[in-house]
Amino acid sequence: MGRSLALWTKTLSFPSRNSPNKSSKHSITTSINTSSCTIFAPATTPTKDNHTPASTPDVSDCEKDKDIMGSVVYCIHHKEGCKWSDQLRRLKGHLQTCKYDTLPCTNHCGAQIARILMDDHVRYTCIERVIKCEYCNGEMKGELAGEEHSRTCPVEPIHCEAKCGVKIPRRMLAKHKVTECSKRLVPCRHCGRQFVADTINSHTTSCPRFPLTCPNRCEIVTVAREDLEHHIKHACHSMLISCSFKDVGCRFKSLRGKQMDTHMEEASQQHLTLMCSMVTKQQQQIVSMKKVINNLAVNQSGTLIWKISDVLEKLEEGRHKLCGDGLELISSPFYTSQFGYKLQASVFLNGNGSGENTHVSVYIKILPGEFDALLKWSFSHSVSFTLFDQSEKPCNIVESFVPDPSWENFQRPSTQPDSLGFGFPKFVSHETLLKKRQFVKDDTMFLRIKVDPSKIVAV
Repeated sequence: MGRSLALWTKTLSFPSRNSPNKSSKHSITTSINTSSCTIFAPATTPTKDNHTPASTPDVSDCEKDKDIMGSVVYCIHHKEGCKWSDQLRRLKGHLQTCKYDTLPCTNHCGAQIARILMDDHVRYTCIERVIKCEYCNGEMKGELAGEEHSRTCPVEPIHCEAKCGVKIPRRMLAKHKVTECSKRLVPCRHCGRQFVADTINSHTTSCPRFPLTCPNRCEIVTVAREDLEHHIKHACHSMLISCSFKDVGCRFKSLRGKQMDTHMEEASQQHLTLMCSMVTKQQQQIVSMKKVINNLAVNQSGTLIWKISDVLEKLEEGRHKLCGDGLELISSPFYTSQFGYKLQASVFLNGNGSGENTHVSVYIKILPGEFDALLKWSFSHSVSFTLFDQSEKPCNIVESFVPDPSWENFQRPSTQPDSLGFGFPKFVSHETLLKKRQFVKDDTMFLRIKVDPSKIVAV
């Protein structure tokens, strides 16, 4: 950018001068030029002879101006780094080429840029620079246009939004999503369910509707995977099958169809016989299993806790019983040990024998057991009966005895043992049972029968 001499002098701080030989009415303005010194004077009124008075230059001022223009000065861009220094008259010419002097941007963006920075500014920072797309080689002017193009350039490679890892030109992205993307959803052509494209092959190995060839190579070419088992068992005519009565002993085999139907008709009597034989075997097994279950359920600890409910009702029922010695309550059998004696207790709530109508009678008897042949006879374990007091501070009733070896009740039992056994006809009186303490609570009483091989008698 060209500068006037007045701007140079202002930059260099040169003051303006007035001629001392002129009157105050006619001031002379000096204009400094690099090649000459010219003094301009204001115009005067012409005389009668139409002659203008001659003006005489101020020789001393001109010489002084020449001295100023010959002064050695630094470039006005000295602080920016310019090393130039020379006479003032040569400053204007220097500024025409000074790389630190500013010029208007050649792209007309309005910025003043140093000559040394102009190339970088025009190429990289000017908002009006020409931008060339690195992908499509298209050119557009202005930074905003370049940014807008970068968001829409059809050739620019961008990553697939489905994160499949592929980078593809923007114009091909829509087609890629539909037909090529490994993360797109595709339907299974067999079952119709949708899967991610890169997992469809693994789904095929377990797809329930995937067609498989019948292993028997029957007339049906393919069968869906989920229907194959049913096809082989019930529909395949190339399958060698066994008679439906094979579990009861029929050994006939043939292909499914007419041959098997004929066998079923002709062998009906044979099948019936086999079924009857199987039913007989199953009945025997059921009996044997019931016996095992019953044995497992029997108490084998030598101690029986007997809960008797509805005491008052059963006591009243015993009083009105017309035949026998009253109502007898029978406990479940129990063993003295795993391979010991088999025992059973009985109770007469209304009494029996000498305790009838006044006392509760308790007895114990020996039943035929599975291990009687291995046991020592006669039975000699001590037996105790305990009636529990259900109050907060209990006071139980206990009676016990040790069998006499001569007593017939404790010899090895026969298949029809004594119906009564041995015990206490007057175990506890009705008055004590019902009116004293809480031997009966909530119409329930608890009786313990304990067998002890140590022959200790409870007191």
